[in-house]
Amino acid sequence: MSKEVVIKAEGVSKLYRLGQIGTGTLSHDLKRWWAVTRGKEDPYLKIGVENDRTKKATSDYAWALKDINFEVKQGDTLGIIGKNGAGKSTLLKILSRVTSPTQGAVKVKGRIASLLEVGTGFHPELTGKENIYMNGAILGMTRKEINRNFDEIVNFAGVELYINTPVKRYSSGMYVRLAFAVAAHLEPEILIVDEVLAVGDAEFQKKCLGKMGDVASHGRTIIFVSHNMQAVQSLCKSTMYLKAGQLQDYGQTSAVINKYLSKEVKNCLQRSWERSDAPGNDVVSLLSAQIIPRTDDSDVILISTAIDIEFRFVVHKEMDLCLSFLLYTTSGNCIFNVGTPTEVLKPGEYHSRLKIPGRLLNDDIYTINLLFVKDTSVIVYQVEDLLTFEVADEVRTAQWYGKWPGAIRPDLDFSLL
Repeated sequence: MSKEVVIKAEGVSKLYRLGQIGTGTLSHDLKRWWAVTRGKEDPYLKIGVENDRTKKATSDYAWALKDINFEVKQGDTLGIIGKNGAGKSTLLKILSRVTSPTQGAVKVKGRIASLLEVGTGFHPELTGKENIYMNGAILGMTRKEINRNFDEIVNFAGVELYINTPVKRYSSGMYVRLAFAVAAHLEPEILIVDEVLAVGDAEFQKKCLGKMGDVASHGRTIIFVSHNMQAVQSLCKSTMYLKAGQLQDYGQTSAVINKYLSKEVKNCLQRSWERSDAPGNDVVSLLSAQIIPRTDDSDVILISTAIDIEFRFVVHKEMDLCLSFLLYTTSGNCIFNVGTPTEVLKPGEYHSRLKIPGRLLNDDIYTINLLFVKDTSVIVYQVEDLLTFEVADEVRTAQWYGKWPGAIRPDLDFSLL
């Protein structure tokens, strides 16, 4: 039996006037009214530019979304990915009816619970308990239904001690914990979650993903926006890729993520800084990081290519330090974590090198995180997404379609005896 369509977007577009609050100027309103009165098209819908943050504006108007079409069925989990400014949050606001589309229409069937930013739907002067009941009432829940879920909401959020405290005194982490718990436990038919889960710690993010998976398993619909490709991959059956307000791809999650990463993630093989502006703190500063392929063609790193990764840094205080190197795929999987021996480093400049042999990494896009660790356990400084590089496959056999499986691809001695 086919599932019922609960969200349908038809030609959804959203036009914003740059640098203005409201609908625009009186002269523009009069021109728009005169055009509509004569049965003509709104003249300002024709001149909006693409919402590309890398280009200088050539118009007073920009399309945050342009002609978006899709549908979501009951019980589906839809991920929405794209760079900052792609239109993800605008689309969620339209789906949540926070704002209206300039063109097109969205049809929604069912109660929607939205978590679009920290504190969504909360009144700062009310206590956590009062906000739970207020949000439940907004969602159309009866007091009996809210009472049934109240203890579970408080336990999930971990704010029992502060439940009778006005939420204006909550930290951002407490805010989002309670807001998510309310949205997920008050039984909406559709749950919409933006990137706000990034405010919580890793344990809470894992807990939230588990809860969303549980919600989906009970036939409710989830729309999830995140920059964490691993979270999207694990939760969402289908994914939508937006770029500059336009739909680039919509389909099976792994295929859409691969397309997004191949188009949006660029190689960054070298970074350096002067001492005066080097990232760091009063303990250590990073001067440079560089990936050096051991091949004649430095622009291409193949699976057979060995690479050296070098770092230069300055120690400001004598301390027991080691460097911890973490290699991630851009979908969020950590391939390995390796560290230097802990040594007493005196103030001065240091140089380190990590050698990665060929035929170890699979074809993928990788990012590097570097940590400076004190006494083997205390992180004194870290740099995330320090370098990015792509490892390309040398050949695709006719029998194998798509990416070779596995996080790594070592050349091991495996033979019949």
